[in-house]
Amino acid sequence: MLAPDLDLLRSLARDAAHADPAPCACPHAVLADREDGTVVRHGPLVLKAHAPGTGGQDHRARIAVAADTRLQGVLLPPLAHPDRTVDGRPLTAWPYGTPVDPADPDAAPWEDAARLLARLHRTAPPAGLPPMRAPVKAALAVERMRRADAAPRSAVETVLRAWRTVPEASVATSGLLCHGDFHLGQLVREPGTPDGPWLLIDVDDLGVGDPAWDLARPAAWFAAGILPPEVWSRFLGAYQAEGGPAAALGDPWARLDLPARALTVQTAALALAKAAAENRVLDEVEEVMIDTCARIGSGRTELAPPASA
Repeated sequence: MLAPDLDLLRSLARDAAHADPAPCACPHAVLADREDGTVVRHGPLVLKAHAPGTGGQDHRARIAVAADTRLQGVLLPPLAHPDRTVDGRPLTAWPYGTPVDPADPDAAPWEDAARLLARLHRTAPPAGLPPMRAPVKAALAVERMRRADAAPRSAVETVLRAWRTVPEASVATSGLLCHGDFHLGQLVREPGTPDGPWLLIDVDDLGVGDPAWDLARPAAWFAAGILPPEVWSRFLGAYQAEGGPAAALGDPWARLDLPARALTVQTAALALAKAAAENRVLDEVEEVMIDTCARIGSGRTELAPPASA
């Protein structure tokens, strides 16, 4: 896959951030450089080169949702930007907001995230919005793992056994507005307010579908024993209190089990693929996800919460 020209992206971000061509002392950095997108910051602005093939009507519909005034205070709105591409990748511009600090897990805004997701899910999607991409991303992760020749075969088979418990019916939609790829890295502070409210970012996978998939990653972490029960309880409680439609007050696992299994497989599959590409062994958390796949594939297809919960 063709990588975008980083020097060109830096220059475009600089031009988009300032009308004045004079030299500046703004902070600048490459915030992300992956197959699914490259993000460059210059001062108060970030420029994103989306993945090749993500342009067109679906892309424009997703960006329009981020600009929808009904979602003010939920999604980070885009800035006006030129309609152009770099190396086949469509560009969008966004205000820079402070992200979640990965070095301070105790300060992670789980309840704020839950309330934002509930508000997103309760907003009627506009006509013509494509399906959210969470189920597709899980399947793509499995295919990427299959292509990783250096991945240990026993671990790959463990993940594939778990994947076979996820029926194809899981891709069915319920027609609600979903983020499609929720995790804590999809949150930033409101731009210009270092202690201001949190907002959701990255609408590349946004669309209509079953909102339980937006809760699936923290649910999978909880079921694997990675996310502490008290944190999961706060997250789920905040979502339910905000009227989120994806988790019933009685037994939320009736709705969450299947997407949580799929996200467990996705996480494990990506771990194997990345470890193979980087010629390294799995870390402790990645091993836990492989072990959880073994539990799923052993005949206990229900991803029940840990006994200590």
